[in-house]
Amino acid sequence: MDSNYKPYDHVASARRIRDYLTGTQGSYEEVNALPDRDKLTFSNGFYANCSAIFVDIRGSSQLPDHYKRPRLARIYRAYLSELVAIFNGEPNTREINIAGDATWAVINTPLKSDIDDVFSLGARANSMAQILNYEMKKASYEHPIKVGIGMSWGRALMIKAGYSGSGINDVVYMGDVVNEAAKLANYGNSQWGVPAVVTSTDFHGNLNEHNRGLLTYESTRKCYTGSVISKAMDAWIDENCK
Repeated sequence: MDSNYKPYDHVASARRIRDYLTGTQGSYEEVNALPDRDKLTFSNGFYANCSAIFVDIRGSSQLPDHYKRPRLARIYRAYLSELVAIFNGEPNTREINIAGDATWAVINTPLKSDIDDVFSLGARANSMAQILNYEMKKASYEHPIKVGIGMSWGRALMIKAGYSGSGINDVVYMGDVVNEAAKLANYGNSQWGVPAVVTSTDFHGNLNEHNRGLLTYESTRKCYTGSVISKAMDAWIDENCK
């Protein structure tokens, strides 16, 4: 979010803090699906079950050892652009965020079939990484990337946070669902034998029988993992990238 200068007033700040902490105004509504962000004010919020997907590059801190800044910027732009395109192609997506080399989205999933749609986003993200690596190799980028993809389902509180009256604000999702997806993504592709796609047990339990069968339970981590890809994208890769 852009900054717009306004002198800081500590007296007004103390009053705002007091109002936020002890004020009785505001409501936090139970809903079946997360609403559009324009429904939010600085005094309300919405509780709902939803899904989160988090995609992160493995070993990103080592990439500057292999690529100078202009080439590194090209990799990041290609990677982030296509992840956003994948997430934005799901009509139930409520929020897309970029945080460094990670991209995550919150998706409305009031129906169990909606959770299967989120699972398809993970499969597409995994296949997109394969296409990116193929194109990188063709353009003489010698070191491929690896991604971890985490998916979680659970309860979130959606609120508007920022400086009231400044125009500087954002939507915050409070709850374990995004944090859990981030932790699962951090495990994906983290070591030999660990596939890219990792889901929580609750997310897995809501998938259809076919999708559940694509994943394997890891008792030590209490999660499910799998080398899940998009069939359509895989067919395109077979035809165009090999």
